[in-house]
Amino acid sequence: MPKMKTNSGAKKRFKVTATGKVIRAKANKSHILTTKTTKRKRNLRKSSVVNSANMANMKRLMPHMF
Repeated sequence: MPKMKTNSGAKKRFKVTATGKVIRAKANKSHILTTKTTKRKRNLRKSSVVNSANMANMKRLMPHMF
């Protein structure tokens, strides 16, 4: 049976915490920032936890991280 490989894109974009939660960066922070308020841009800097509905997909993308 072939080896299970970690998805390279997911490896760069997500981090797994000690408790097994997945941390992600928020979207919409790359361009067209002049129309967004300072408060909105500040909140986009913070990282957030991946929703539990998407955890099955995350485990498939990064099998060795869990």
